[in-house]
Amino acid sequence: MKKIVFMGTPDFAVPVLQQLIKDEYEVVLVVTQPDRPKGRKRVLTPPPVKVEAEKHHIPVYQPEKVKDTYEEILAYEPDIIVTAAFGQILPNGLLEAPPYGCINVHASLLPELRGGAPIHYSILQGKKETGITIMYMVERLDAGAIISQESIPIESTDHVGTLHDKLASVGASLLHQTLPKIFTDEINPMEQDDQQATYAPNITRDQEKIDWTQSGEAIYNHIRGLHPWPVASTTLNGENMKIWWGELTEKQVDKRPGEIVELHSKGLIVCCGDQQCINITKVQPAGKKQMTVEDFLRGKGKNLQIGDRLGE
Repeated sequence: MKKIVFMGTPDFAVPVLQQLIKDEYEVVLVVTQPDRPKGRKRVLTPPPVKVEAEKHHIPVYQPEKVKDTYEEILAYEPDIIVTAAFGQILPNGLLEAPPYGCINVHASLLPELRGGAPIHYSILQGKKETGITIMYMVERLDAGAIISQESIPIESTDHVGTLHDKLASVGASLLHQTLPKIFTDEINPMEQDDQQATYAPNITRDQEKIDWTQSGEAIYNHIRGLHPWPVASTTLNGENMKIWWGELTEKQVDKRPGEIVELHSKGLIVCCGDQQCINITKVQPAGKKQMTVEDFLRGKGKNLQIGDRLGE
């Protein structure tokens, strides 16, 4: 029985850990990020992977910086280390220790979209497909040799939440197919072409803001590429407002970007930079909860008028 150390942190990594357990590998240790404060009340919350590991009575190790304390991981003598969205680059001393190496389950078709937010960028950039890559890890960001890949289409209705769940499932399935081949030496790893690499760094607060001079399609991709986290935003009358959801319409008008051209219970029709309109259906005004536009227009937005502009 091969001994595995699994390293991962968020929800994306949970199905991968579950697959290892289901396949009856000996997961001797789970390494994840420390518990962090969450929510407005800053309640100390364990990572999803820790919660899953504890259900199965697997030891959990939570180093602040794995590069400083990885000897504790090596004490478990893993045959292989499997990672998925762990959140830190591993040091060479750890990468080179297991007999079968260290592999990573990454949510893009590498060398495209290396980095921490590949699911977001695949939608933000309007891609028609993405997928999972399982690769050997090196001491550079997502740059190791590719072991296996599987692609899936990105539907026009997909957002980060739906695509995340699809890819997490594909990642677990592809690992199930790939691990036995690693152990029986039936793989032919392919080096990545660094010239083709693109990057998906973590989303910044500035990136959340909608640029209304962009095309309707780009703005729709922006909204769904940040839904349900961290959520697109704009301003209205000088106050920040999150845009939780919107839909592209057939409507074309010769108005200014960001201008509200219709107000009704099912949404705000807003002009984009190419004169195509988007229908905003769910918003969150500053200091309020997420709400439908219908509720917004009955409350904080009751004085909103056609001709008002978002993003000014």
